[in-house]
Amino acid sequence: MNYLAIENLTLHYGDKVIFEDINFYINKGDKVALVAKNGTGKTTLLKMIFGEELPSSNAKFFIHSDVKVGYLQQDTPLDETKTIREVLFSQNSEKFQAIDNYNKAMEGNYSLEDAMVAMDKLQVWDLESRMSQILGKLDIYDLDQRVGSLSGGQKKRVALSAILIEEPDLILMDEPTNHLDPEMIEWLENYLKSRELTLLVITHDRYFLDAVCNQIVELENGKMQKYAGNYAYYLDKKQLQMDILFSQNEKMKNIFRREKEWMSKQPKARTTKAKSRIDNFDTIEENTVLKPKKEELKLETVENRLGSKILEFHKAYKSFGDKKILENFEYKFKRNEKVGIVGKNGVGKTTFLNLILGIEKPDKGEVVLGETVKLGYYRQENNEFDGEKRMIEIIKDVAEHIPLKGGKSYTASQMLERFLFPGHMHYVFVKKLSGGEKRRLSLIRTLMLNPNFLILDEPTNDLDIITLNVLQEFIEEFEGCVIVISHDRYFMDNCVEHLFCFEGNGKVRDYYGTYSEYRNELLENKYNNTESKPESEKVIESKSNTAKATNKLNFNEQREFTKIEKELPKLEAEQSELSTKLTENLAFEELQKVTNRLSTIAKTMEDYNMRWLELAEKMG
Repeated sequence: MNYLAIENLTLHYGDKVIFEDINFYINKGDKVALVAKNGTGKTTLLKMIFGEELPSSNAKFFIHSDVKVGYLQQDTPLDETKTIREVLFSQNSEKFQAIDNYNKAMEGNYSLEDAMVAMDKLQVWDLESRMSQILGKLDIYDLDQRVGSLSGGQKKRVALSAILIEEPDLILMDEPTNHLDPEMIEWLENYLKSRELTLLVITHDRYFLDAVCNQIVELENGKMQKYAGNYAYYLDKKQLQMDILFSQNEKMKNIFRREKEWMSKQPKARTTKAKSRIDNFDTIEENTVLKPKKEELKLETVENRLGSKILEFHKAYKSFGDKKILENFEYKFKRNEKVGIVGKNGVGKTTFLNLILGIEKPDKGEVVLGETVKLGYYRQENNEFDGEKRMIEIIKDVAEHIPLKGGKSYTASQMLERFLFPGHMHYVFVKKLSGGEKRRLSLIRTLMLNPNFLILDEPTNDLDIITLNVLQEFIEEFEGCVIVISHDRYFMDNCVEHLFCFEGNGKVRDYYGTYSEYRNELLENKYNNTESKPESEKVIESKSNTAKATNKLNFNEQREFTKIEKELPKLEAEQSELSTKLTENLAFEELQKVTNRLSTIAKTMEDYNMRWLELAEKMG
């Protein structure tokens, strides 16, 4: 079944060609990835499909009448006055209303009997179970929390959960892995590839692309080309195309060289044959598309060599209340060291960077920065520029050039070109750039500070794969230290030598290997802890695992636990107030009312306390 078809789509922004007469279709069950540089129209295409932007008048858009489309945007606009519950259950369908009523009944705010009857009638128990799984995996529990109180990452997870719960026929996703930790990303991969979904996704996460997608669509120079296979297949085919192009070009260069020698003899066009050969000379030159490469300048800076003392942690401790970030952490950085920082959200990775930057101070111990160290700090939020300035001005505000060895230098223009901004774009106003292009500009600005110690906090978010490859090459030849925090597993595997693994409770493990190796080791250890035990222990373990499986409360239990903790203090206060009233001279009717209420409160508190103990025991 054909879900979507686009024909003859053309889009220009001034002189810039975005799409040039492209044709595109998606069938039921296709999982398609859209691959292209930032600023080439990926997000625009998704918005057109969803109906947020109008296509060109000559284009034909066909979406099957029975197909419901859902769209997860990069920066999803959520109503900040609403609760998470209101966002998730904004659909007016009977099924979602029944689930909402069931969840309210679990909190005592609706008739449980009526809710269960409706759930049975509409056969939505599977949907409720799937919803609980999704919310639990994305760490969403308190549905009464206001959207306005959430962080950017939490908002993205709420928007993602809403799409997955609704499960429309065709799902459009723009950078779905941003703000997810590695465990969430791996779960999302397995979820999407195991379900019969139809998907069009933009993502920089190459492992995600390889695991989930069965088609790759490449946008390049306004044209579109489809590859039937995953990301690895796409790379193989792309390399083959480049090899063929290079072979053809080598032949053209040989012809060009011979023709140039002939032309240099300044032949007179006295014959038709000679005149034809002269006229064709320009055509041969145009067809020689791969010009000889200019000598690449390596970023061997002359001014910012690191001294013997770089960055040292001396028995450093850091906590926030009962939450330990670092405990007795010691480390001395060496020259040109490249370290990745990994761990779940909230374990203290950003706090670690703040200790280096001097924003935070250790509770005990020292963090010592060497005198020769010049820090360059890139974070995703560093992309707020004056929209009325031109790109080259933004870079030159920092530096005109970076001095290199041998008296050479790397200019602002060369840095822009290296990060895939061609010369004709250097004087474009910043307000005309896409979100990804602005982030790329922010990255270049950080690098133009000529640091010798780079700190990159989630540099991969919203950058395209081509730019990420350029950044990887830059890091490889960078003469200095690098610290990277990233949830992009492929990027980490290729850019760092070892990892600081934040494992919680102040423990930081120094792991020499790739991130993928670290994750595999964790999984193997988890497997071996059960498989290597005697059968008698396995039986005991299987029973204890049943209990442990409930240690993490499910969605409804977590909400019930939260509700009890909120309600008990209120009941205790009311009980105290009514007990005081009993000492007063009350009329008989009032006395009876107070006595009945006290009896109800006592029974409710007893039930609540018993249930609280059960849930607390499950939590461990």
